[in-house]
Amino acid sequence: MKKPLGHKAPQDHTVQIEAAASFTMRAIAIARSPYKERFGAPRQANVTSETRDATLADGSIELLPDIPIETLRSLEGFDRVWALYVFHLNLDDERPLRWPTLVRPPRDPERQHGLFATRAPHRPSPIGLSALAITRIEGRTIHVRGIDLLDGTPVIDLKPYVPYCDAFPDAKAGWVDDAEARGKT
Repeated sequence: MKKPLGHKAPQDHTVQIEAAASFTMRAIAIARSPYKERFGAPRQANVTSETRDATLADGSIELLPDIPIETLRSLEGFDRVWALYVFHLNLDDERPLRWPTLVRPPRDPERQHGLFATRAPHRPSPIGLSALAITRIEGRTIHVRGIDLLDGTPVIDLKPYVPYCDAFPDAKAGWVDDAEARGKT
């Protein structure tokens, strides 16, 4: 008897959980940015208040030579791209990663919050995420506006920003909402 189209037998992938606890990632691209050091770089892609010139900076994401250019096909139709990257300056092969359990974020410096309730760069897995505006794509290079990555930052993945599933305008923002209500942001 033939199975109907779309039918798939149940699968249990949880037997691999322990093996997935530690893994290696590789860069697929490198960020090119006007920011050479942390001082003066924005804390978020659309926050310019502490940058040197208070504007959204232009930059680019350049695919590494071994990543096929075809991976960018159809990306030009999107306004934004999520860039996932490594906080590479927070890595140190000489000593274990150091990261805090509590953080005093710039938006609420008077209070401590758990690391995972913040976007602090010092993390157990030093991965960052930025939604960057695409200005154009030329060959292997995605030109972007609002870059908040330092020059030379390794990019580990790119995903298109899709408004219907990436934007939640009515979502609560916990302590950030509270800090705004207290006039701290």
